Amino acid sequence: MIKDRIAFIAHDGKKADMVAFVLRNKDIIESLGLEIMTTNTTGKHIERAGFNVKRYVSGPMGGDAQIASRIVEGKVKMVFFFRDPLGRHPHDVDVSMLLRICDVHNIPLATNPDSAELMLKGMLADNNNNNNKRNN
Repeated sequence: MIKDRIAFIAHDGKKADMVAFVLRNKDIIESLGLEIMTTNTTGKHIERAGFNVKRYVSGPMGGDAQIASRIVEGKVKMVFFFRDPLGRHPHDVDVSMLLRICDVHNIPLATNPDSAELMLKGMLADNNNNNNKRNN
């Protein structure tokens, strides 16, 4: 069975928020058996928190584009991209491209911890509903 893949990306000023999010939701992430893909530096932080991840290159080096290509291939179920709305980012065009690809391919996208948590809990509820239907 193919695992659902989700992407975690965080600007430098939001990496601590991302790690706190994955730790707070560790039980849900593990119960869903999600495969996590990340950009390089975000992935290093999440790995230090005890998770296995598939790391791509850092965002400024093309990691956003690599994840976008996985979306186009149908290999990503949702994206959690904790953006720093107050910072300047030299690769903003790459970020815009990733957001556009999510919209084009109808991929759920959370840009902050509260929306990410709602999406993750929705995924869990959907999974539980599907399991209940199979068991009945």
